[in-house]
Amino acid sequence: MKGLASLFILFLLICSVFGQISYTIPEEMSKGSLVGNIANDLGLQTSRLTSGKARIYTRENGEYIELNRERGVLLVKEKIDREALCKQTTPCALHFQIILENPMEFFTATVQITDVNDNAPTFKRSEIHFKISESAIVGAKFLLEAAVDHDVGINDLKSYELKPTDNFVLKVHSSNEGDKNVEMVLQKPLDREKEEEISLVLTAVDGGEPQMSGTMLILITVLDANDNAPVFSQSTYKTMVTENSPKGTVIVTVTATDADQSPNGKIMYSVSNTLDGDSLMFFVNEENGNVYLNGKLDFEEKKNYQVNIIATDAGGLTDSCKLIVEVQDVNDNKPEINIMSKSNVISEDVKPNTIVTMIVIEDKDSGENGKVQCFTSDHVPFHLKSSTNNF
Repeated sequence: MKGLASLFILFLLICSVFGQISYTIPEEMSKGSLVGNIANDLGLQTSRLTSGKARIYTRENGEYIELNRERGVLLVKEKIDREALCKQTTPCALHFQIILENPMEFFTATVQITDVNDNAPTFKRSEIHFKISESAIVGAKFLLEAAVDHDVGINDLKSYELKPTDNFVLKVHSSNEGDKNVEMVLQKPLDREKEEEISLVLTAVDGGEPQMSGTMLILITVLDANDNAPVFSQSTYKTMVTENSPKGTVIVTVTATDADQSPNGKIMYSVSNTLDGDSLMFFVNEENGNVYLNGKLDFEEKKNYQVNIIATDAGGLTDSCKLIVEVQDVNDNKPEINIMSKSNVISEDVKPNTIVTMIVIEDKDSGENGKVQCFTSDHVPFHLKSSTNNF
């Protein structure tokens, strides 16, 4: 969820009718599809929608839903791609208000977007290469790039399969954060004299109906003599970085050791590629393990990153560690004032406590940085009042 503090304010509150309605629709519905009968569900006449110049007010989600006043219904204005709208966030929903005038009223509406299985699991690369010594011991692990499926729930990625399994077996480890590390584990010693090149196929399958899958080719070159794999000093590194840190800032140093002597014991560090782009935000010095910031952070866009750092020795053996980067907020956003509705002209005999303007004031910062206080000029015949719904 984006860190923002929103304050909805009413000028001169009167007893208006407030209501709330919600609908659930699948993604990819065609333009013009019916979302719901808003007039019937809110107990309004369609004539009220027309005379009150009913309209949709929203700032967050674009114009995906439109209101047909004459029919009193909500329709799909543009085809909705749940993955583009919410990525992996669930539930995925559009939030907006229905505003009416004469007299002023507003109703809160929510349209939840459910997932359909329209994305197959995908590997960033179609093939990956390993150079593995024939002296690699049984149980040696080799990190594979995980597949990414932009669908969620039952349609998300469910399992992996590795074929053939003569020398290697697949192991998948699930973390508390919900991600999966995929490893290829040696279960039978390699013999370079018998087989110098090995080809394997890694398949990722989702849980949709029908199932969809993606594949990656694994090409292995068998080398001579490397008895020990690198080992990281920590399996997980955690660090915190302020969002205004400049590109090139060293955020953490990872360290791995290898019991072999040079050249087999020489370690090279690298960042594992990911489809979600987290890996592009950082780069690591391949020799000393210093991890640098490689882009501009924005707390309001993304609060944390997670990447895998790989240590590879000269014989092709690897170890990996997880790097979790927490982004700290700074007060870099000013409050924004937006008018939801207003009366351009009011009568001199207007009754006290009549609403004349509704506005929303928003600050995208979080916590104390996002708290907003509002004031009006002194000696004016108006006052501010916030409703229990933060309007």
